[in-house]
Amino acid sequence: MAAEIHQSIQRAASVLDALGQSETGQLRASDIGRTIGLGPSTTARLLTTLEELHYVKKEPDGQLYSIGSAIFALSSQGLNQNPVHRESRAAAQELAQKVGLSVNVGVRDETSVMYLCHFEGALAPKSHTMVGMRQPLHASALGKCLLLDLSQQERIDLLGEELPRFTANTITDHTALTKELAKSADRGTCLEDQELALGRVCVAAPIRNASGRVIAAISISGRLTVMRDHDLESLSEEAIETADRISVGLGLISAIPA
Repeated sequence: MAAEIHQSIQRAASVLDALGQSETGQLRASDIGRTIGLGPSTTARLLTTLEELHYVKKEPDGQLYSIGSAIFALSSQGLNQNPVHRESRAAAQELAQKVGLSVNVGVRDETSVMYLCHFEGALAPKSHTMVGMRQPLHASALGKCLLLDLSQQERIDLLGEELPRFTANTITDHTALTKELAKSADRGTCLEDQELALGRVCVAAPIRNASGRVIAAISISGRLTVMRDHDLESLSEEAIETADRISVGLGLISAIPA
């Protein structure tokens, strides 16, 4: 019985994943079945149950399905219950308005950095949100911040010996990554210079909890052409000040030993 329940939950999660990864946000039942490898009758039963629970929604044409209202409600509740999100949301929004660029707050989720907050300034408008998206730890400024407290061996154990390359600027060697993180610790910020995507530059500062451990990070990012018009040192100072403000809100009240 336990295995059967587990399988049902896994299949339901696969349905939601398929809808979430759809380019249009909508799929036919037959397309969902093919994507997750289930037959028409099993897929239909799953969709009926998920629709009754409002986890999926059947569109007015009766053929297409999309993510339901229960998912949005759960996402909102999860964010509101997260202390980092609660403490950083207003500060991140204020920073984005001040510098005019994109500001993100991320936490480590296993081997990735996951965005908890995302705000856009006037110079960095987007038609989509980054909340919930993931990026590699070694190739992003946010991710590098989340690696600061780990030793080189701990980073190898977490990420594996091979670090994937995304651009010619991506650091793919653990020894080089360790040297980069040491420099980052000295200056208080981590940099991402077209390491994840060409034409994108980012600076991030670590957010710490009451015991001084890095639990999140906040970043300022933008297109290379836009970032060239800004003083990177000034943006770094803004990121550090905002990160410190959030850290204090999370209980950090003492200095962190170098």
